[in-house]
Amino acid sequence: MKKNMVLGLIALVALSSVSLTGCNEDSHASEPTVAHILSVEAVTKTVTEPHQVCEQVAVTHKAAPKDENKILGTVVGAVAGGVLGHQVGGGNGKKVATVAGAVAGGAAGHVVQGKMQENNTTTTMEKRCHTENTKVEKTIGYDVTYKLGDDEDTVRMDKKPTGKTLPVKDGEVVI
Repeated sequence: MKKNMVLGLIALVALSSVSLTGCNEDSHASEPTVAHILSVEAVTKTVTEPHQVCEQVAVTHKAAPKDENKILGTVVGAVAGGVLGHQVGGGNGKKVATVAGAVAGGAAGHVVQGKMQENNTTTTMEKRCHTENTKVEKTIGYDVTYKLGDDEDTVRMDKKPTGKTLPVKDGEVVI
C-alpha cells in the first residue's frame, strides 16, 4: 500500500508539473508584444554655436611719400626765400640777405613738405572677420509615453519613434 501511495504521489507531481508548464506557456502567449505610444515630446537644450561674421571695412593708411628727402619743398622754399631776401638791403647786405633767405626758405620748405606728406592718406577696403555666438535650440532626445497592458510609463529615446507602437520582449519595451 505504501508503494502504491508513493507511485500515486509521483504521478500527481508529474501531472501537476506538466499542467503548470502548460499554464506558463499560456501566460507567455497572452503577454503583449507591443506597447502603444500615447505621446512623443522632443527634449531640447539651448546651446551656443560660434560662427564667423565678415564685412568689408574702409581702412585709411598713411600714403607712402613720393619724395622721401623732401627735395622739392626744400628747393621751392630756397628759391622763394632767396627772392624775398634779395628784396632786402643793398650791396653786400643784399647778397647776405639773399643767401640767408634761401637757407631759411629751404629749411621752411623742407618742413612744410614733411607736414603735407604726413597728411597724405589712402583708403582701401579690407575684409574683417570676427566670431559671434548664437544660441540655438537642439533636440537631444524624445520622451515617449507608452501604455503596456494597464501600465503607463515614459522612456527617453535618441530618435523619434516611427509608428504608433514600440516592440516588447519579455514584458519590457525594446528601445
